[in-house]
Amino acid sequence: MDMGDVPIKAKMGLIMSGGGARAAYQVGVLKAIAQILPGGHPQPFQIICGASAGAINSTALAVYAPNFRNAVRRLEKVWANFQVHHVFRADTTGMLRNWLRWWSALFMGGMGGGIPVALLDRAPLRALLARTLPCERIQDAIDAGLLHAISIAASGYSSGQSVNFFQGADGIPTWRRASRVGCAARIGIDHLMASSAIPFLFEAVRINREYFGDGSMRQIAPTSPAIHFGADRILVIGVRQERNGTPPRANQPSEYPSLAQIGGHVLSSIFLDAMEADLERLNRINETLSLIPSHVLIDTGKHATLRRVDTLLIAPSQDIGAIAARYKHHFPRPMRFLMRGLGAYRRGGADLLSYLLFEKPYCRELIDLGYADAMRRREQVAEFFRPALAGAG
Repeated sequence: MDMGDVPIKAKMGLIMSGGGARAAYQVGVLKAIAQILPGGHPQPFQIICGASAGAINSTALAVYAPNFRNAVRRLEKVWANFQVHHVFRADTTGMLRNWLRWWSALFMGGMGGGIPVALLDRAPLRALLARTLPCERIQDAIDAGLLHAISIAASGYSSGQSVNFFQGADGIPTWRRASRVGCAARIGIDHLMASSAIPFLFEAVRINREYFGDGSMRQIAPTSPAIHFGADRILVIGVRQERNGTPPRANQPSEYPSLAQIGGHVLSSIFLDAMEADLERLNRINETLSLIPSHVLIDTGKHATLRRVDTLLIAPSQDIGAIAARYKHHFPRPMRFLMRGLGAYRRGGADLLSYLLFEKPYCRELIDLGYADAMRRREQVAEFFRPALAGAG
């Protein structure tokens, strides 16, 4: 399909959820989209919403909005060369110091070491983001009309609310729903660190008066911010293999789950389940609206609040946990010791590995998988973007 050199017309939304190292898959999907769409143009998403590691990828697209392919190349360069020590301290000295603080807190009442706040120290990630993401450019993209709004989700530990910090064009109102808040802000590194702060593993971040953790927690309606900003079509990049029906139950009695298996199950519930439920709900609304004549919606004034929003989900065609299990030996020695102690190397523990394995062989395979999955649906992707482009020929 020849789209020609065309300007952006409609409001296309992009949602990238959390998933730690699994977010490398998102980069592969974006790489394919950059190849499918015309080159040399601004990024095609006027509305970008991210949570957890997806918030970091989202911000990169906003910062480098003038050239979509360049933005994706920058993302790929970082993700394809990741090592664990770029994200959190994995050296023996750093991890031993942290473990001793936990030992002191648990068995000595915190005497002499203070109360630890997280299992892993993410100081390296903060330094990396400060070097590679000049967040002040986000406003430049908004002023130039390349971006309508960007939203970064975080979860408030005191309020219990899912807060969407957003930066966008003038006139976008804040909002308040049940357990959900939209708050205008100048997006910065603190928002990204807060949004990607996996509970227990990474330290919470204070923004204004409250400490915030991973944006996927309590995020019951991930598509809501994009719809609030006026998106007509929303691309969702998932990080879990699409499930067809109910998975089969084991035929034999299972052994007691390891800490890693429990942890992976909890993280999957935080990162993945809400998106699937929200997309199902949005599809039901679309089906209901299709049964109502358009003149009825207009006559009753409901067109202002009820409208069809088309979505396209691109999700892994393979089990990412199984992929992570093949690369577990790439963890630094101290992390291998920790993961083995938690049972991550036993059956059922690979999901936990998949969130923390920031190592380039694993990340590169996820990038390749995302690229292949999106390219297999090339015609569908191109057709999905067609209404958002003017003058397609």
